[in-house]
Amino acid sequence: MPTRKLKIVVTRKLPAAVELRMKELFDARLNEDDHPFTQEELAEAMQTADVLVPTVTDHIDGRLLARAGDQLRLIAQFGAGVDNIDVQSAIQRGITVTNTPGVLTDDTADVAMSLILAVPRRLHEGAQIMDGGGFDGWTPTWMLGRRLAGKRLGIIGMGRIGQAVARRARSFGLQIHYHNRKPVGARIEEQLEATYWDSLDQMLARMDIVSINCPHTPATFHLMNARRIELMKPEAFIVNTARGEVIDEAALARAIKAGKLAGAGLDVFEREPAVNEELIGLPNVLLLPHMGSATIEGRTEMGEKVIINIKTFADGHRPPDRVIPAIL
Repeated sequence: MPTRKLKIVVTRKLPAAVELRMKELFDARLNEDDHPFTQEELAEAMQTADVLVPTVTDHIDGRLLARAGDQLRLIAQFGAGVDNIDVQSAIQRGITVTNTPGVLTDDTADVAMSLILAVPRRLHEGAQIMDGGGFDGWTPTWMLGRRLAGKRLGIIGMGRIGQAVARRARSFGLQIHYHNRKPVGARIEEQLEATYWDSLDQMLARMDIVSINCPHTPATFHLMNARRIELMKPEAFIVNTARGEVIDEAALARAIKAGKLAGAGLDVFEREPAVNEELIGLPNVLLLPHMGSATIEGRTEMGEKVIINIKTFADGHRPPDRVIPAIL
């Protein structure tokens, strides 16, 4: 007698190869038109599915989890971050949560490095001038930006992505500094020629560029608040490819408009998909639509990790990418 296939609900459209494999292995309900699920749609899915495959656009809190059916035993997040899920509440209800770490590292670090290059060198401003037909010829003082070589880069969060950013930045002659919950291993620190700062405040006051690469947790919400932004040098830049909630966007906009900060490059926003209107249109602010991990290869590998987590769970084993709240 054939074994019943696990019923899974996928909340957003995934790469075709991933969806095909899911249909082959599971009783998969796909999101053909890629619309964001409402809370009611999420609740209905959690009442019928054995496995839910959500993304960062799905907010799964304790109240929603309380409406889940007893059959729901796995939430297999399509993404590395899980700040959209109340992981503790899920575990208390006997629901395992997994994610897709590792595969996004290089893609996200590439975009972080792109912003680190683009904003100080004013590349986006130059592109806008060319698009608008405003280039009247070269002059010695035209579009002067800041040199990267020899500058200090402060990385907030020295995990996989932070280390990947550091490796790229060293190639451009940047000096690496970092703030983390604890220092990285001596070997990694030596390879990156990185300086550890226990005090975030002290690091911020000395950096030329700050890259945010830490997860969003209750402890990191508005980690970069008005007081900390004020600590930065007026010629400094800030780049965020992690989570928008880590920066107080209103305070950031005020600082940039007042000339207390030289500029910013943001790929993530505090209230996505909404963007703080005060940041839109500023010439020294480069805004991207949360595309840090958006590569064909990355999305496919994310899907493969989701499938491995579900299949391992279905076979009665512990999924390899199980989320443990204590280490978030």
